[in-house]
Amino acid sequence: MSQSLRCLYLIPSFLGESPSNNVLPSANTDIIRSLDHFVVEEERTARRFLIRCGYDKPIGSVNFYKLNEHTPAHDIPGIFALSGGANLGLISEAGLPAIADPGSALVEEAYRQDILVIPLVGPSSLMLALMASGLNGQNFAFIGYLPIKNPDRSNKIRFIEKRSESEKQAQIFIEAPYRNNQLINNLLEVCKPGTRLCIAANLTLPDEWIRTKMIREWKAIQSPDLHRQPAVFILQGG
Repeated sequence: MSQSLRCLYLIPSFLGESPSNNVLPSANTDIIRSLDHFVVEEERTARRFLIRCGYDKPIGSVNFYKLNEHTPAHDIPGIFALSGGANLGLISEAGLPAIADPGSALVEEAYRQDILVIPLVGPSSLMLALMASGLNGQNFAFIGYLPIKNPDRSNKIRFIEKRSESEKQAQIFIEAPYRNNQLINNLLEVCKPGTRLCIAANLTLPDEWIRTKMIREWKAIQSPDLHRQPAVFILQGG
């Protein structure tokens, strides 16, 4: 494969305030320092990320192009035109670009324009949680966010529990951090006693917390207080 092609680097970001050398290889920072053009969700957090990576060019000279859930699809091809033929880096707000992240649309456009897509190694809260859960890492699905309100939320929990049980499939989902405790309570109310639930919070951080228990076991202890803490939930029935 020719490396003379224009490149789009998919740059993972930190999951929190962990030391950069704990979660990102030095090869990533070398690539990051070579770039002048970045596609980001929020410029402020992207600037902080570059500084933490030891970016040694003047931050004021960096070109940032915003891409988030509100970006119109017809604006995405123009991002590559604005960068004038230079290589670009797509930075996630946390974890991996294009995974539970709007960057997948930019990757799709890169292939249309014959731009080489290069994913870099970095942390994924979803995969770290699955690795540590003890649940089925050979058959799993990422659900994203569950409905916010009942009865839709409870119905969705019953649906994924039933699917997990019938297909022997781990179901991975997330929630806005300020609604974590509400979600935990819903899961304990709705799920069967023998269903297993993994809760993984603050991954890669000093206060990382991961537990997998049956619903009946979760009910027997005080539920963790995960208000405003980034967390991943994994359910497996049967």
